[in-house]
Amino acid sequence: MNSSSAMIIKLNDFNLKESAEWLASQDKALNKVLRTYGPPPLWDRTPTYSTLVHIILEQQVSLSSANAAFARLSDALGTVTPTAFLELSDESLKRIGFSKQKTNYARGLAQAIVNDGFQLDALEHKSEEEVKAALMQFKGIGHWTADIYLSECLLRPDILPKGDIALFEAFKVLKGLAKRPDYEAFEKGTAHWRPWRSTGTRMLWHFYLCERERK
Repeated sequence: MNSSSAMIIKLNDFNLKESAEWLASQDKALNKVLRTYGPPPLWDRTPTYSTLVHIILEQQVSLSSANAAFARLSDALGTVTPTAFLELSDESLKRIGFSKQKTNYARGLAQAIVNDGFQLDALEHKSEEEVKAALMQFKGIGHWTADIYLSECLLRPDILPKGDIALFEAFKVLKGLAKRPDYEAFEKGTAHWRPWRSTGTRMLWHFYLCERERK
């Protein structure tokens, strides 16, 4: 089935709660999360260049560090657009908190939008495979970044982000594992969450963040 004929379902507040209840009935660990902390937030983000830059900033750093850098970027630009971003110098971006690599990643994407006509809006109705292929053609956008964009910006319901340490850690704790699983083991251990793996991962993040707050 191609993307034009496939019906695309999006997560929303209603089906998120319904699917969380269904997952809790299928998985004891998720039942524990739901009964202890309630349903997770939707964690929806606007599908824009600005958000994608924010996700790039989140790569391999703490959320607080990424959020602080993005706040400085927003202060510098007002609205974070591709055109405005391209006007910032390397020095300005370094002061904001961009590494050289992330500067190049965000610039490359901005140039593709401004100069080459790449349209993030066009991803809205494409299949998950097509979205990932379109995003991952850009340097610095790998599986994790594309998966987060699919899950949180496009709100696709069955995404299992690849390489997310918080997910692996939460899964390890809830399942009583001796060590964090690799992605293959994580994928196998969550196969019964289909077709709501995006809800399942939100429940893991919810557990991870709530547990950190309690410490």
